[in-house]
Amino acid sequence: MGTELTPWPISIAEKYQAEGIWAGVALGDILNNALATTPDKTALIDGDRAWTYQQLHERALQLAQGFLAQGFTAGDKVVVQLPNTGEFFEVIFALFKIGAVPVMALPGHRQLEITYFCQLSKAKAYIIPAQYDGFNYENLAAKVVLDSDVQNVFVVGDAQQFMPLFLLYLSEVDKALALPAVAASSLALLQLSGGTTNVPKLIPRSHDDYFYSVRQSNVVCELTESCIYLAALPVAHNFPLSSPGCLGVFYAGGTVVLAPNGSPDVAFALMKQHRITHTALVPPLIIAWLNAVKSHAHKDHADLTSLQVVQVGGAKLSEQIAQKIKPELGCALQQVFGMAEGLVNYTRLNDDEKTINTTQGKPMSPFDEVLVVDDYDNPVPLGESGHLLTRGPYTINGYFCAPEHNKTAFTADGFYRTGDIVRLTAAGYLQVEGRAKDQINRGGEKISAEEVENQLLAHPHILDAALVGISDDYLGERACAFIRLKDASEPLNLPKLKQFLRQRGLAEYKLPDRLELLDDFPHSYVGKVNKKELSLQLIKTLALETKKQG
Repeated sequence: MGTELTPWPISIAEKYQAEGIWAGVALGDILNNALATTPDKTALIDGDRAWTYQQLHERALQLAQGFLAQGFTAGDKVVVQLPNTGEFFEVIFALFKIGAVPVMALPGHRQLEITYFCQLSKAKAYIIPAQYDGFNYENLAAKVVLDSDVQNVFVVGDAQQFMPLFLLYLSEVDKALALPAVAASSLALLQLSGGTTNVPKLIPRSHDDYFYSVRQSNVVCELTESCIYLAALPVAHNFPLSSPGCLGVFYAGGTVVLAPNGSPDVAFALMKQHRITHTALVPPLIIAWLNAVKSHAHKDHADLTSLQVVQVGGAKLSEQIAQKIKPELGCALQQVFGMAEGLVNYTRLNDDEKTINTTQGKPMSPFDEVLVVDDYDNPVPLGESGHLLTRGPYTINGYFCAPEHNKTAFTADGFYRTGDIVRLTAAGYLQVEGRAKDQINRGGEKISAEEVENQLLAHPHILDAALVGISDDYLGERACAFIRLKDASEPLNLPKLKQFLRQRGLAEYKLPDRLELLDDFPHSYVGKVNKKELSLQLIKTLALETKKQG
């Protein structure tokens, strides 16, 4: 596969196989345990629709054979951009079963990102909803097809321009195509990086390493068949998909309940109806939940008595918020710090409250290796902050088709440079302090400053642009665009700027939250824009605004 999936050194791969870390099982077989023991148990709920394990398996099998009939083969890439819907799991299990590779796009991605994913992966197909959250995805697909080599677009829902997905499901009597054998060492799926340079990198995960991540997450999180999991975050995200997420619940034989979003209005109703035991949230959502349980509007309707564990990850959770979760929601908190590239850290369910509230967990596998180093890759003393490096049985050895980037993203001895600044405690737990890379973490969604700046510079009236993060109690960070105009007499405001970026195809969550117009930018000694100084200016501006309002 060359630059698609960078392999582990042979000796290390043989060790992982001998130790049983890599089980030699493809992800298309992840339902097999439940199929053998509880085939009639409900596996998945989406609104008023439900699938037993037998039905989910059967639907995936029908679709897999439909893909084969359409000429799809092992290794074909398929960009999957579906919201939290039952068809998402039918699609990915069908692709896993034939060795095809889903590219896990998110509902919020737009033309710029989707075209890039299709071009880089050489995607054979693109799967979309007809409409979702007021957006017409078929119109988006029409633009993507013009700018890429995508041969097929399949639509979940009322298709107007492209082929409805339901036509691919072969009926019982037509199922004559044998499924191919899928090597567990082969490429299983492509996840998305946080995107620190331009659009996100594609992260190649093998069946072996991803399945191990799911299994080990289940062990650490003590997941059993009694779990009823509310999928409140977009299920294509690595966190709600595999940490342990929906795949972990399926492997354990539990039930996944899909939510269109994680707002209290939606989530609390589903929690009461289905007696949810576990869920995963990002910090802005947990704050919204905490506010909702105290509000008059939700006081008589919120029934969280079934909730046992809420995981919080995607961005750092403040200690002040962490301390409120157990007393106010009545459930255990589990902090999660992980990355789609591999390493996942969890606080343990039996940890003391201080550890749970003040750390982001420790590596889940005894085979994970972590180093905390200075700018020159020298280990820092225990308890001091530094760059986090990691390697292990489920952490990638290279990004997809990115040989030049891989030279700097990985050390010579195979450690992945995560870009995170952390402290390591004596007990082996991580305390995350921030990002070394120029990236803004807005409510768990990673925004590349460079990507947005490049789009801003395409504006005819903008001379220079810098995107800087603003500390925010709710989202963790918001984005402020500092702009130098070519002509100060040309008016530019935030709504106009956002509209321009939307027309450029930029995802909604990447749009700046604030606009600051400057005559000039501060610069470093080597001539680069001094973003630290811009941040200090912004802090002073915000302080003055707060003082005036007070």
